[in-house]
Amino acid sequence: MGSRRMRFGGGGQGGAADAPELPPRPDGTPPDDTPDTYGQKVPKQESKLRHDKEKSRHSDRLRHDDKPDGGGKPDPKADKKAAREGDKLDKSKLRMEKNSEKLDKAKDKLSAKKPPKKPGIVKKSVNTVRTQAWLIAHGKIYQAESENVGIKAAHRTELAGEATARGGYRFVKNRIRTAPARRVRKLEKQNIKLKADYSYRAMAKENPDLKKKALSKYLHKRRIKKLYQKQAREATKKGTAVAAKATKKSTLVTIAITRRIGRAILVFVKTNPKLALIILALIMLVVIINSCVSSAVTIGNSLGGAVGASTFPSEDSEMLAAEAAYSALEDALRYQLDNFEALNPGHDEYHYFLDEIWHDPYVLISILSAWHEGEWTLEEVQGTIAMLFDMQYTLTVTVIVEIRYRTECYDDSWTDDEGNSGGGTYCVEVPYEYYICHVTLDNFNLSHLPVYIMGEGGLSRYAVYMATLGNRPDLFPAYIYPYASVLRDYERYDIPPEALSDPVFAAMIAEAEKYLGFPYVWGGSNPNTSFDCSGFVSWVINNSGWNVGRLGAKALYNICTPVSPANARPGDLIFFWRTYNAPDPNAPTHVGIYVGNGMMIHCGNPISYTSVTTTYWQNHFYGYGRLP
Repeated sequence: MGSRRMRFGGGGQGGAADAPELPPRPDGTPPDDTPDTYGQKVPKQESKLRHDKEKSRHSDRLRHDDKPDGGGKPDPKADKKAAREGDKLDKSKLRMEKNSEKLDKAKDKLSAKKPPKKPGIVKKSVNTVRTQAWLIAHGKIYQAESENVGIKAAHRTELAGEATARGGYRFVKNRIRTAPARRVRKLEKQNIKLKADYSYRAMAKENPDLKKKALSKYLHKRRIKKLYQKQAREATKKGTAVAAKATKKSTLVTIAITRRIGRAILVFVKTNPKLALIILALIMLVVIINSCVSSAVTIGNSLGGAVGASTFPSEDSEMLAAEAAYSALEDALRYQLDNFEALNPGHDEYHYFLDEIWHDPYVLISILSAWHEGEWTLEEVQGTIAMLFDMQYTLTVTVIVEIRYRTECYDDSWTDDEGNSGGGTYCVEVPYEYYICHVTLDNFNLSHLPVYIMGEGGLSRYAVYMATLGNRPDLFPAYIYPYASVLRDYERYDIPPEALSDPVFAAMIAEAEKYLGFPYVWGGSNPNTSFDCSGFVSWVINNSGWNVGRLGAKALYNICTPVSPANARPGDLIFFWRTYNAPDPNAPTHVGIYVGNGMMIHCGNPISYTSVTTTYWQNHFYGYGRLP
């Protein structure tokens, strides 16, 4: 079947198509403009008209009737069906027009909507005062928690409720703010579907063959829908092209104006050379001043960016709620251990091997901020908190059953009717099962977890947060959180010049002092992630002439030659043991670089110089080692 172009009138009720062009007569004369008189009596003309009548007309191909000449009887069913189709077409057009009106109103509403304003100075001040009041109030409650378990439980519930309410408020606020844009998107999708439906029904009225097959109907609707989608994209491109054309035009106008100004300036300079020199000097002075100001602004922006990158991204209330949620898990673990025998009866002995339950709240918030890479809420980090808690604490219960014996005595004496007696008391050893319950709690230390769950990028973010405590050293005060980290300045030390005369030692110190003030990060081994003790020493010696790779404290000791304290010299490594519960209690657990005069540089928290003659380090001293 040949292709046919259909044009749908915008104002007609049924969207009728233009009449198809009639073919020329056989004798070459133009076709008659007399309209088609289907079903009417007209005067008969000569044979050439009969010849034309024998040919099938274009309009005949759009009819249901098998008799194109209209000689059949009227079909009531067909008339009713045609009326129903007409009603459906009218309703489809009405739906499309109503949707278009709604879409136009929604677009107007969206374009008239102003962007959200950033909070001003007054609002920021109010928020700061409100946050500080919130912290003070909850700080007082934290102080009272240790005296009353009921207050503690109620406080934890309150924090969780506040976090949930804030999350709900933010969700509703975001839905209200984005409602106009979402409505426009929804109406645009509906508009495309309604236009496709109306176009299909209008075309089906002109060509009923389209409705004979369901698959053809579906494919045709799909083609129409894609056509309108294409038109929408072309409209967008056209708008972009118009904007580009306007930009080009404005650019040409600007160039023309610039040329005129240039010619005017040239004329002015020729006629007033002295005045031109004075103006030029003033312009240069302004440029110099502006350059200085720009440099200051750039430095300020850089500092601001650095501060922003090292600041905790979440709100104080969310961070305090996360800390409270983690503390609640620890409280539940304490309760389980304090009441273990009542909760787990049936054992004869209970032996406990328990690490202390504690964590650094700054470590927790730094891990959450580095892991989620941006602002987070308590609801979003509940799963992460549970994961960290399960990794930090391992509770192991082991029941040992022993076969023991106890002495049981029986009375076997007897007396008969005649007064005779015999037997007596005897004892036997009876076996029985004896249950011994061993309860072990291992605290892996929360600060050791980042290296196992993060890549280098996450460790880097974690190290930055820990180095600055998220620029919130007041968030977890020590009188409420005894295990919270505190910002400490690193200790400095001037090495005697005679010690630096050794080029190898001088190279080690030059490399090591680059990282003074870097925080301690368990497993850290390079400047991007910061360091732990062995990672720091490995990095320094690998960049000072050795190539030993990344080694732990024990492995570093194994490659060194032991040296007595009397023979130790600057550049030797100094080792300590039992600074934490290591798997091998007889191996060194900490290492630093000895610099002479009882001083070392090591990765404490932060990297700094320190004296090895203090009581702590003397109690944990292991030995000196000289690198090969």
